[in-house]
Amino acid sequence: MKNTLSNMEKPGEHYKVPNLEKGIAVLEYLSLQSAGGTLQEIKTELEISQTTAYRILNTLARLNYLSYDENSKRYKLSRKLLTLGYRSLNEHNLLETVLPRLRELRDQVKETACFGVLGSQKGIFIEQAQGHHTFRFILSPGKPFELHCSAPGKAIMAYLPDTARNRYLSYMDFPRYNARTITTPEAYLKELEKFRMVGYAIDNEEEMSGVICLGAPIFNYTGYPCGAIWISGPKDRLTREVIQSDIIYIKKVAGQISAELGYSYVRKN
Repeated sequence: MKNTLSNMEKPGEHYKVPNLEKGIAVLEYLSLQSAGGTLQEIKTELEISQTTAYRILNTLARLNYLSYDENSKRYKLSRKLLTLGYRSLNEHNLLETVLPRLRELRDQVKETACFGVLGSQKGIFIEQAQGHHTFRFILSPGKPFELHCSAPGKAIMAYLPDTARNRYLSYMDFPRYNARTITTPEAYLKELEKFRMVGYAIDNEEEMSGVICLGAPIFNYTGYPCGAIWISGPKDRLTREVIQSDIIYIKKVAGQISAELGYSYVRKN
């Protein structure tokens, strides 16, 4: 994160607000820290003065963009940013289009069905329809997900234009979660090509042992992958036969959502 501020400084920019840039850098940094961050951690990581960091943090907390825990002395993002994020998902009422379809998918496959989009560096979980099983997966809105080992991350990345994909690849450090995790850009790109051919992506216990996720991309009217839907479940329930059946429903629902957003698929020779 230490290059966050410098990355925002582009040649030819004559009108800049340095403290605004630093405030945004604070928000982006905290978005990647599930446990939040202390004043010392934030000012050290972003290489800003303690006085400036203190003023920014207190301003964001006063405006309810951050929460502050007196005991741990840690700042965390609040739900206010998530609310703003929901408002930004207004592309033909994207969220309103997705939610009914998520419930249809959940009712068909019985597992928790989820929807997410790309954030600045990782994916962001937006909404879910909880599965019907007693044991099911529940996520918190706004939770980031990895792009290299998640079904939605791979589903979206497989269809990104090269320029956008390369930008996200430059942020990725491919952390290893277990022996199944992809840890190199070369292997990752090869897998993306495979998923692009079949139209869906799989997380085959690559982050959590015993958990399988199946996902498919959602396209807007320009053909850009604006998000993904996926299901998650234990491998004991998601057997090979079940996966083959569920993939059909996931791709069908993803296609319905894309069509409602104005996407028209044209096969290229």
